[in-house]
Amino acid sequence: MPRFVVQLHDATTLHFDVRLQFGEVLRSWAVPKGPSLDPAVRRLAVPVEDHALAAGDFEGVHEGARAGSGAVIIWDEGTAEILRDEPGHLSFVLRGRKLRGRFGLTKTGDRRWILVKAADEDARPGSDVVAQAPASVRSGRTWQQVAAREPPGEA
Repeated sequence: MPRFVVQLHDATTLHFDVRLQFGEVLRSWAVPKGPSLDPAVRRLAVPVEDHALAAGDFEGVHEGARAGSGAVIIWDEGTAEILRDEPGHLSFVLRGRKLRGRFGLTKTGDRRWILVKAADEDARPGSDVVAQAPASVRSGRTWQQVAAREPPGEA
């Protein structure tokens, strides 16, 4: 089953990278405010370049001062099932530790998409999963702890 990963990345601006596996690459969208489990919430999603599958395993600090540097955590990960993939629309099911159920990405402009949670049994109206669960699913660290190079288990 294809996988997905959501990485919280402190680059030029703090944002979430939502990555879905298509064959041997991860198609990626930068989501500034992060995904939501509330179907009423629409999140801007900006497509970025495809990444190698190995990029989805990175947690740490990218060295250097150019864009794309900074702390990265694996905010969520799991499997993804693509339900519909056509120009301008993608719908999929995520089975992760934080994100579960159906989601959709819809193109609304040249480099502008909207990420929405479907109103299914995994929807959580009124919730804010980004604020409620800020830490990495792999190490338990926040991006700030990764940036400070704190090892897992230290607080």
